[in-house]
Amino acid sequence: MTRPSVLVPIRVLEGESLPEGVPDLLSNAHVVLLGYHVIPGQTAPGQARMQFEDRALDRLEEFEQALSDAGATVEHRLVFTHDAQQTLDRQIAENDCLAALVPRALADLEDVLVAVRGTVGIDRLARVVAGLFADRDIDVTLYHVTGEDETDEDVDVLLDGLTDRLADEDVDPARIKTRVDRDVKPVDAIAELAEDYDCVIMGESDPTLSTFVFGMPADQIAERFLGPVLVVQREPRE
Repeated sequence: MTRPSVLVPIRVLEGESLPEGVPDLLSNAHVVLLGYHVIPGQTAPGQARMQFEDRALDRLEEFEQALSDAGATVEHRLVFTHDAQQTLDRQIAENDCLAALVPRALADLEDVLVAVRGTVGIDRLARVVAGLFADRDIDVTLYHVTGEDETDEDVDVLLDGLTDRLADEDVDPARIKTRVDRDVKPVDAIAELAEDYDCVIMGESDPTLSTFVFGMPADQIAERFLGPVLVVQREPRE
């Protein structure tokens, strides 16, 4: 099984740590551990690096060791930047990351919610889920909110196809469940349902996802879901 590459961003000089449970979650991944620090506009990145690099690297190496001990392969990056989102996007592209993690602590890893929007990005979604959870005793729920013109047959084809793909990749079929809702707002429905799960995996192809994960203040996300969110990235443009 090929390890899915996952970006894990940590604001390394602002007191952020690698949350509890994340090493176990990513034990089958190839982790790109990004330590970053947002600097004032008048400060040159090189100046900040000279001042803070040693302290930042000490923390990154500690986190890297925890991930490696859990089974992940790891490489780290340290960036001093004026624009955090631009840095995240660039690191995802340069390192060909299948997913990016919104790092949150989790006590147990038993139930994972996978939000399935549609066929767009389904291959990358399957690669992340199978890569992380094949041969593990973890229940996976494939959750889909139907569109206005979507028939029951369309939904069956979508979810049955993904279930078969995951089973072919050694995810135990007995641990794969499906759930479908109609006439609900996807983001609200996912946030409410997520309370019963340890981790959420969502595709970036959903236009509401970036708003849910990155665009909302952290305290609003925390009010709705306290666990980690894996954001599966769009296929890179040619």
